[in-house]
Amino acid sequence: MRCYLVDELHPDTLARLEENLTARGCQSGIEKLYWVPLDKEQLLPVQIEHETSCGPHCLALEILDDGVRLELLVRAKGRMRCECVCYPSPETERDMMRWLDARIAEAEAEGLSQ
Repeated sequence: MRCYLVDELHPDTLARLEENLTARGCQSGIEKLYWVPLDKEQLLPVQIEHETSCGPHCLALEILDDGVRLELLVRAKGRMRCECVCYPSPETERDMMRWLDARIAEAEAEGLSQ
């Protein structure tokens, strides 16, 4: 499984990141696991086609003891197995890595302002 891993994060940064993900409504129902929704522009044609039957489409983000892991597999919350569950385009992978880096930077900045 391809993933983007950021480790050696401070526990306070991870706690603030979790708070921010919860505020965005990304909880999965499993502790330390969050669903990061994708915008329609980030979906592949097959995922757009299956949006009503399988969607919403998202990436899984796991909070680890000292970091975060973003799985680079687009999952369909409405169905476990389908052709629309697949890896994203290289552009979407880069966008989502940048998105996670920005959320981490926000969480770190919040710690500096306190």
